[in-house]
Amino acid sequence: MNATKRNYRASFILDNRGREETVDQMIEGVKQVIAEVKGEVSAVENVGRKDFVRVTDKKLTAAHYVQIKFSGPADSPANLREKLRLNQSVYRTFIQSA
Repeated sequence: MNATKRNYRASFILDNRGREETVDQMIEGVKQVIAEVKGEVSAVENVGRKDFVRVTDKKLTAAHYVQIKFSGPADSPANLREKLRLNQSVYRTFIQSA
């Protein structure tokens, strides 16, 4: 492993209400954003649709969960959050070191 690269596991909650694209197309879009921040995707796990334990929006009580493992520079999590902040298809993002 390169000393400048770190491993991360990112969990995404995808919101496809009112969208024509499928969940797989949304996952490909997230993978493209990871590549833009110089990350290399190693594994993708589509967990599926799950109900929320705590509902913050009464119109959205469940969504698709996806976990992506990737490696990248130390600033890639912050850059990824910033790029996905305005993306309407990604409802929540959680990134942790693996």
